[in-house]
Amino acid sequence: MPQPWLQLQVELEGSAAIACDPRPGRIVIVGPGHTFLQLAEAIDDAFARWDLAHLHAFELPDGQLVGLPDAGPPLGDAPRWLDHRGVEVLAAIAPGDRFAYTFDLTERWRHDCRVLEETLDPLALFGEPPARPAIAFGWGWIPDQYGRTHPEENAPGGRRGRDSNPRWT
Repeated sequence: MPQPWLQLQVELEGSAAIACDPRPGRIVIVGPGHTFLQLAEAIDDAFARWDLAHLHAFELPDGQLVGLPDAGPPLGDAPRWLDHRGVEVLAAIAPGDRFAYTFDLTERWRHDCRVLEETLDPLALFGEPPARPAIAFGWGWIPDQYGRTHPEENAPGGRRGRDSNPRWT
C-alpha cells in the first residue's frame, strides 16, 4: 500500500515590515521522497515569490533548523543545520505537528505550518502523484515580497527604480 500524503496548512504571518491580518494560507500536499528544499520551492510558488535569491529555513517542532547547510543560525543557537536537499519531509514531521518556515532571513517572511490529521490521496486530487509538493487549496491576499503596491516602485527602468534601489544601477 502506498504511503499516504500529508496535508500542510501553511499560513503567512507576515514579514519584519508587514503583518498579515487576516493571514493568507495554502494547503500543500507532500508525499514520499519530497525534500524540504522541494517544500520550500512549493511554498514560495504558492505565495507568489519571484525573487528567489534569498535564504530560507524551516524550524522543526524539536527546534532543529533545516535549510542551506552552514548558513549560520540566524533563528537561534541551533548547533547545526540539516541540509534541506537531503531531509525528507515525511521522515521529519507527522500529523498534528506544527513548524515554521521563514523565507528571506533578512525580511523574515514567517509562515506557520500545521500538519493536518487527514491524509490525502494525490491520485484522487490530481489523477497522478505530483513530482514535488503541490498546492491543493488556498485563500487570502498575498502581499508583494517587497511591499510594493505599484509597478513603478523600484522597478527596473521605472520612475523610481534606478534612483531608489541600488540593485538596479
